[in-house]
Amino acid sequence: MDPTEKTLPRQVDPRKFAQKGIELKGKIAVSALARVAEAVAESDSDVDVDIVFGIDQEGRKTLRGTAQAKLSVVCQRCLEPMALDVSATLALAVVWDEERAQNLPKSLEPWITGEGAADLYEIIEEELLLNLPMVSYHKEACVDQAAFSSGDVSVETETKPNPFQVLEQLKGSPK
Repeated sequence: MDPTEKTLPRQVDPRKFAQKGIELKGKIAVSALARVAEAVAESDSDVDVDIVFGIDQEGRKTLRGTAQAKLSVVCQRCLEPMALDVSATLALAVVWDEERAQNLPKSLEPWITGEGAADLYEIIEEELLLNLPMVSYHKEACVDQAAFSSGDVSVETETKPNPFQVLEQLKGSPK
């Protein structure tokens, strides 16, 4: 079996994996990522994941890698499904709490987790959601521009009496 074809484990111990320098390559079914599955038109594709756990020069336990997927989303112009390549770069530090998370350099995002196993799919899902565009649409024109027009638009301006004209006349009249 090709190592990139294996399904990644959902539960991992990030601190132990970092100590051992474990590298994980494999796939996660989009259907296993509930929030991503809700955001796409079809959830029958896979996410290709390549991550490495390790320890950086400052002794922080880290997770670095990529997650890539070809997702089917709905074009907001024509409302038809379209393919969208989404990729996320992961650069995370495993921390115990918010206080330690605030002390991380800008190059690392916190992965706040307690002792033992943590949900790897959850962190992959977060990163993919952050990299999904707010609005998806085909690069080429998928809807006829005439559909955006309701025909000739003529602006009719009607001169209405100015309500302040009465005040102006009162102000100017002799007392």
